[in-house]
Amino acid sequence: MSDRRGLLIILSSPSGAGKSTLAKRLRDWDPSLQFSVSSTTRKPRAGEVDAQDYYFVSEDRFRTMVNEGGMLEHARVFGNYYGSPRAPVQAAIDAGRDVLFDVDWQGAQQISNSALKQYVLSIFILPPSINELRRRLISRDQDDAATIASRMEASWDEISHWDGYDYVLVNDDLDQTEARLKAIITAERLRLSQQPKLVDHVRALQSEFEDET
Repeated sequence: MSDRRGLLIILSSPSGAGKSTLAKRLRDWDPSLQFSVSSTTRKPRAGEVDAQDYYFVSEDRFRTMVNEGGMLEHARVFGNYYGSPRAPVQAAIDAGRDVLFDVDWQGAQQISNSALKQYVLSIFILPPSINELRRRLISRDQDDAATIASRMEASWDEISHWDGYDYVLVNDDLDQTEARLKAIITAERLRLSQQPKLVDHVRALQSEFEDET
């Protein structure tokens, strides 16, 4: 058994609030932090590697995994299924490795109600303002005006579920938000429920105390 159990860390935010940048910074800070690899029924694109970019499975296999409780969360997007398989996450947690999830509020809700809910640490990232959110989407220079408008329209639906998370951070300063994220994760790793070997340590202390008395 590992000295501690791993955490299932969920990061959610509206597009443009800084979630992807913060996730990358967290993994640079702690390379042992494992990013969850999703399963999908869509065909691999050029250059994509199975079990690295996605687990590519048939629709029948995907449905079977869902029915057998093998998916922590799943959704159908543009005609294909996507989901987070439970087995690799369970293996990581048992080995004391944290797993990072970049999912929307619906995925976060499913994971928080899954068989691994006791290991969940959910964090929502808010933008400082709607105008700043729009400015960030435009400054990325990745989407056309119609796509940006669509992302902005969807942003409030995502933001409206902010109170379903363990922690909520306003990303008005990227460095400060990163520091807060690290502090949250460091503290959560030390929770009693995350340290299974503490029971044995306390028993050893008790035995030592009884021997001396």
